[in-house]
Amino acid sequence: MTKTRYEEKMERIRTDRYAKGDFIIADAKDADLSGGILTVGRRRDAGGRVTGNRTRAEFLAEIEALVKQDVVDIMLASTSNIENLQSRGVFSGSRIMPAFRANDTTDVWGVIRGGNYRATQSLPYSGTDLTRAQAELCLYSMTFNNNTEADTATLEAYRDFRPKARAADKRHFLEVFNPNMPTGFSAAETGMYVNDCIARALASLTVEERPEFLKVAYNGPAALEELVAHDSSVVIGVLGGGTGTHRDTFELVWQAEKFGARLALFGRKINMAEHQPTFIKWMRAVADGDATPVQATRGYHGDLGNLGLAADRSVDDDLLITEEVLMAAAER
Repeated sequence: MTKTRYEEKMERIRTDRYAKGDFIIADAKDADLSGGILTVGRRRDAGGRVTGNRTRAEFLAEIEALVKQDVVDIMLASTSNIENLQSRGVFSGSRIMPAFRANDTTDVWGVIRGGNYRATQSLPYSGTDLTRAQAELCLYSMTFNNNTEADTATLEAYRDFRPKARAADKRHFLEVFNPNMPTGFSAAETGMYVNDCIARALASLTVEERPEFLKVAYNGPAALEELVAHDSSVVIGVLGGGTGTHRDTFELVWQAEKFGARLALFGRKINMAEHQPTFIKWMRAVADGDATPVQATRGYHGDLGNLGLAADRSVDDDLLITEEVLMAAAER
């Protein structure tokens, strides 16, 4: 079978042959597990203006179009949506790696209307039967809150997941969120706390149990560089987080690559864009070193204009960095 682009890049990354162009971009289209109906994104008219919420069918059509564009390296979706796409042959002959979310901890349920799940400690949960999921690669997520009981339950659930994944011939990558409850930590302390939780969790794993790569929140250059340097056998990726400006997105790609991450996984930042294929094109340009974050933001707005699409923000507003963690090391 032809290797996916993801597999080829990972081979080079693991053998210290990483070069510009090998940075892996994943589109995280698994938001339906976080809040259901509203999370599939906004429907837009021919001029790019929001007219309502997408249906599931429209959401799946958007995913199919992005697979055909063939720029991202991983397409992550819920188990049911991967099944739908596979049944229609969307990934047949594609160089994009399909992946499904194997679990959804309760802190990701925060978009459910009327839900109060973010007000309590994250608990492990999975509704997926690994033996029936129709992709080889899956995501498993954990959240640590500096709470002995909750964190033990989290680690026990991950311990129980691993033999099930091996029995079902599934490879997994591991997502570790920042605490979803107040800890009293500063931003820098949060990064170091999460790094320590990751290191001790991986210490109990044999080689065949280890995740393909890690997906962590970007807690600034120091935390990322520390995690990257700690164990060269572990490939580090960053998660995209909230929406923010498009400059925030391009800046995150630029900083992640600069400070040692080799992957970025974006959900809302892609899904809420005015024109997703164009947005992804500019993300790729930043990751490959072909554009700076500022150039990408201006270029994206120029492309929107050429397409006759209205932008959600003016270019001047979109050039602002709004996420504090990105400000200190921003590309000038």
